[in-house]
Amino acid sequence: MEVHWYFAAQDGTHPWSPGGARVTDFAYMQQLAGAIDNNGYAGALIATLPGGTDPWTLATGLAMGTRQMKFIVAQYAGVISPLWLAQMAASVDQISNGRLIINIIMGAGPSAPKLGISDNHEERYALAEEYWGIFRRLMTGETVTHEGKYVNIKNAALLMESVQKPYPELMMGGSSASGLAFAARHADCWLSLGVPPPIFAEKVAKVKEMAAAHGRKLRFGIRAYVIVRETLEEAWAAAQWQYDRMDAEAVQRRLDKLANTDAEGDGLLATLIKPGKALPKDARAFEIYPGLWGGIGLIRQGTGTTLVGDPEGVAALMREYEKAGAEVFILGNYPHIEEAYRFADMVMPLLGTEKKRGRVAWY
Repeated sequence: MEVHWYFAAQDGTHPWSPGGARVTDFAYMQQLAGAIDNNGYAGALIATLPGGTDPWTLATGLAMGTRQMKFIVAQYAGVISPLWLAQMAASVDQISNGRLIINIIMGAGPSAPKLGISDNHEERYALAEEYWGIFRRLMTGETVTHEGKYVNIKNAALLMESVQKPYPELMMGGSSASGLAFAARHADCWLSLGVPPPIFAEKVAKVKEMAAAHGRKLRFGIRAYVIVRETLEEAWAAAQWQYDRMDAEAVQRRLDKLANTDAEGDGLLATLIKPGKALPKDARAFEIYPGLWGGIGLIRQGTGTTLVGDPEGVAALMREYEKAGAEVFILGNYPHIEEAYRFADMVMPLLGTEKKRGRVAWY
């Protein structure tokens, strides 16, 4: 089992509200990277936010001060040329000594138009088909000339090599028919939102079959939040604390978007949480599967579920996902630094993924 943590563009106790947000500058990110690197996590996903910190620059800077963690860098198709991306990927992989993973993102929601990408679902996938196919060819040493609908390059060749062969691992989400088909052809690891394990198992079986038709094998993973406390009651009290600090108007806007989204993962979440006309006062009303809370999806786009429980309960749910096919977990919770330590202390020993720490002498 491989457990990664999360680098959020925003952080704090409840960063969706001004009073709960922290300044997430580079110094803060260095602290977060230290918590991840020193606690034995496999790595961390660096999210991308149009107009925010560049994830490639951030990964490069943090790689200089860390030892083992990998950096999962999110990247849209079409924002830069495939050759330029190949240069960046090979460079960061060399600088980090093979600690780069690339997260392919399709730009659902409002992000795509800000970056000059079509907000049409099928157009984005058609672009990605050309773009990532060319990227993979460049990374394997080909000289590429391509005249397509979306990408045009001539005699493009990468003049350097990445440490990882043939190229850093490509992860991606996407639960639509187009997303699953694309993953089967191009991705090395397919990530699911934290849907209930039986639904995840069905998706895994489908993608495995599709990948096998192309002579390929993929890894599979889960992207979710996690709230772990010493007791189950304390864990749900922490979920309630988050829920109580969600602005009702912001939640309603999010529900409206869920009802009209073109992202199947969000659409599935909308059917799972079933909020009704009035929001309930009890956060646990959004428990969509034992130990799986859909409440965070009321305020956060993309990753919409949280594993909630005591250490044994969270570990058991992760094992259930593992039995359904998950090898990779990308987790997180607010505030990310404190929760990274909490999860490492309480759950990692139960999973066998904890890192041996040096002894500290107290005087």
